[in-house]
Amino acid sequence: MFKTLFQALKNTLNPCIKRWPLSYSLSLIIASLAFFPVIILFTLASDSVQMFDARNLDILSNTLLLMLFTGGGAVIIGVPLALLLTYVNIPWRRFWLILLTAPLALPSYLGAFTFYAAFGAGGEIENMLGITTPAVNGLFGSSLIMVLYTYPFVLLSTRSALSSLDASQVYAARTLGMSLLPSIWFVVLPRIRNAITGGALLAAMYALSDFGTPAIMGLNTFTSEIYVEYNAFGLSQAAMLSLQLLAVVALMLYMESKVNVSKEPPGRHLTFWPSPWQTKLLLLATLPVVIFSIFLPLAVFSLWLWREGVSSFDIQYAINSGYASLIAAVVAVIFALPLAYAATKGKAGRIMERITFIGFGIPGIVMGTALVYTGLQLPFLYQTLGLLILAYVLRFLPLAVGTIRSSTESLDGALVNAARVLGAKPKEAYRRITLPLTMRGVVAGAALVFLEVMRELPATLLLGPIGFETLSTYLWRVYEAGYFGRAAIPGLLLFFISGLGLAIMFSTERWGSVTLNERSSR
Repeated sequence: MFKTLFQALKNTLNPCIKRWPLSYSLSLIIASLAFFPVIILFTLASDSVQMFDARNLDILSNTLLLMLFTGGGAVIIGVPLALLLTYVNIPWRRFWLILLTAPLALPSYLGAFTFYAAFGAGGEIENMLGITTPAVNGLFGSSLIMVLYTYPFVLLSTRSALSSLDASQVYAARTLGMSLLPSIWFVVLPRIRNAITGGALLAAMYALSDFGTPAIMGLNTFTSEIYVEYNAFGLSQAAMLSLQLLAVVALMLYMESKVNVSKEPPGRHLTFWPSPWQTKLLLLATLPVVIFSIFLPLAVFSLWLWREGVSSFDIQYAINSGYASLIAAVVAVIFALPLAYAATKGKAGRIMERITFIGFGIPGIVMGTALVYTGLQLPFLYQTLGLLILAYVLRFLPLAVGTIRSSTESLDGALVNAARVLGAKPKEAYRRITLPLTMRGVVAGAALVFLEVMRELPATLLLGPIGFETLSTYLWRVYEAGYFGRAAIPGLLLFFISGLGLAIMFSTERWGSVTLNERSSR
C-alpha cells in the first residue's frame, strides 16, 4: 500500500520537478541566502532587554533630520544643475557633466575626513593661510557632506526627465507673455516632480545607510550607534538598533517604489543660448560645489602626501583591497547569472531577484552585525575572509544582477529560438548563445561590484580578519589615531578607483540620445 502511495506521489511530483528550471532552483538558494541576515537579526534582537528608550529617540531624530536635510539640499543643488546641463548651451558640456556628477562616485567619508581636518581651529586652512574657520561637524557638517556627495542622484534623474520633455508648452507659455523663470517653475518642474522626488529619496537613502560621515562628524545616528554597541559587546542591542534602522529603510524603499517616472513622447528640445558673460556667470556659480566636493579633498590629501611622503604606507593594504574585491566580484557574477536569467523567464524568477535586492538596502553596518553573530555560532567562519566575502556579495549582488539582466533582456530571442530549433538543449543554448552575448553586462557588473567593495567601510571593520587592513579600514584607523597625514595614499587611491567607477557609468551613456537644436533654430 505504502509503495503504491509513494509511486503515485512520485508520478504527481515528477512533472512539476521537470518543469522547474535549474535557474529557478539556484535562484531560490541565493534568494534564501540573501534573506538570511534579516532572520539572524530577529533572532539576535530577541535577547535585547530594551527595545526603545529616550536615547533611541535622539538617534532617530538625528537620522531623520539628516535624511531630510540631505534630500532637500540635494534638490536645491541638483535641479538647477540639471537645468543648466540639459537646456543651456555651454561649452564643453560633456566635461561639465562628468565634473558635476563626479562626487557621486566618491565615498562621502573621504569628504568628511578632509572637512574635519581642514576646518576649525588648528585645521589645515588655518595652518596654511592663517585664516580661522568655523569647525564643520555635527548635524550641519554631516548634512553638508551628504548634500555635496548625493546631489548627483537628483541631477541625473532630473536631467533624464528633462531630456524627454517636449518644449512646445514652454514656447506656448512664453508666447502668452510668461517670462523665462516662471515658465520653468510652472510648466517644466511640475512635469518632472516624480523624477526629482526619486532622486531626493535616493539621496536620503544614502544618508540613512552611511556610517563613516556621521561618525567622523560626531553625529549619533543609527549606523554610528550600532558600531558603538558592537564595540561594547552589546550585540543584541546592536541587532535591535539594526532592525529599527531596517524599518526606516523599508519605509524609504516603499516610498521610492511608488515614484513612477513617466516619459513624454519626444518633441522639440528646449535650448537656451546665453551671452558669453552669462555663460561665465553660470559656470562660475557651479564652482563652489566642485571646489568643496572634489578639489578641497584632493588638495588636502595632496598636501599630506607632500608633507608625509609615502614611507608610512604599506602596499599590502592596497593588495588586500584588490584581492578581496576581485574575489567578491567573481562570486557576485556567478550568483547573478542564474538570477538574471530566471528574472527574464517568469514571475517566480522576478520575485527571487527582488528578494536579493534586500542586501543592497541593508546598510553595511547592519549586514556586518548579522554576519558577526553567524560567525560566532560557526567558529570556523568567524573573522575569516570567506565571511567577509559573503557580506560583500550579499550587499552588492544587485549591481551585478541589474547589469546582467539588462543585457539579457536586450537580446534578440530569435537567436535562442533558432538554436533550439536546430537541436540545442536549453543549457547548450544558454552557454553558446545567451552567455557570450551578455558578456558585456557580466564585465560591467563585475567591475561595479569590484569598485563598491574597494570603498566599503563598515562591513570590513566588523568582519575583516585580524590583521587584514584594506584602504578604507586603514583610512579609518589613522582617523581614529589622529595621524591624518598617513591618510594621503589610501585617500588618493580611493579617489582614483572611484574615478574608474565613474568612467564605467558614463561608458554606457548614449551621448547622442539628446539632439540639440541648431543655433539657427532660436
